[in-house]
Amino acid sequence: MTIPFNRRKFMQKTLISSAGALSIPVVASAAHDKVTPNPIGKDAFGSKASLPTGKVGKMTVSRLLLGGNLLTHFTHSRDLQYVYSLAAKYNTPEKILETLATAEEHGINTLVIHTVPWALGILQQHRKRGGKMQWIICSTAEIDDKMDIYKRSVQEMIDIGVDAVYVWGVRADGLASQGRVDLIARAVELAKQQGVPSGVGAHDINVIIQSEQNHVDADFYIKTLHHHNYPTGPRVDEIKDATAEIPGYWCNDPQMVIDVMKDVKRPWIAFKVMAAGAIPPADAFRYAFVNGADHVLAGMFDFEIASDIQIAKQTLASLKRTRSWYS
Repeated sequence: MTIPFNRRKFMQKTLISSAGALSIPVVASAAHDKVTPNPIGKDAFGSKASLPTGKVGKMTVSRLLLGGNLLTHFTHSRDLQYVYSLAAKYNTPEKILETLATAEEHGINTLVIHTVPWALGILQQHRKRGGKMQWIICSTAEIDDKMDIYKRSVQEMIDIGVDAVYVWGVRADGLASQGRVDLIARAVELAKQQGVPSGVGAHDINVIIQSEQNHVDADFYIKTLHHHNYPTGPRVDEIKDATAEIPGYWCNDPQMVIDVMKDVKRPWIAFKVMAAGAIPPADAFRYAFVNGADHVLAGMFDFEIASDIQIAKQTLASLKRTRSWYS
């Protein structure tokens, strides 16, 4: 299947050097404007709201987490290519800092993001200003039998203060398809040895199935979940190619995900719940929480945060779940 823009291959080529080093700057790179003093003020980090929380390893994590794709500009926009540029123009380093502060102010205490060096530099700036946002970060480094590149990448994340690490979903999907769940297990253990919670990301439910069958000692899973009841939802013939970068790839069999995860006794962070903005938050959050997710990861612009948090709180206050809470 020919795909005009393959985000996964693009990220593999651009987010990590051949040597595996992140080269994380303390401030934004030259490609972005220099970060200026906090426009919101120091009081922004005093939370004026709260969200229900759960435990992921030793971390206390808000039920709603802030997604990193909009901040790093790796937006999913189907065939609307201008959205990539629009997100980059809007989410400047200053705006990213505002977004982080706003999220904290309204009760979100954890962010999930990729190893994009300039963006990680901005996270460091946020902490220097007094921000307490926790970071769950996946490395895009290669995972192979030697594990040298991946080990170096994890160590660099530890050095800058990451709170939890997980195996990138694209990487885990590929390893599971090759029957190399042993490498997923080794990657998880490598981060655990550094004293941080260590998890596994996945688009393909087979990653979770194989990890559970082979007793991978993950502290948590980050797995896609959304229904297909929206106008541009995938057709049956589209989702036969599990490698296609289409909405169905994000969660090509939601009922199977629900059925598998109901027996998984580890914290589950659901992502891609809004199918890149195609499903309204109220619908998306309820579907994810009702069907077993312990936490929801949502990409949000700063102006969406307050309303999304209210939606999440209202949803959590009136839930009937079949899966127990595992966080």
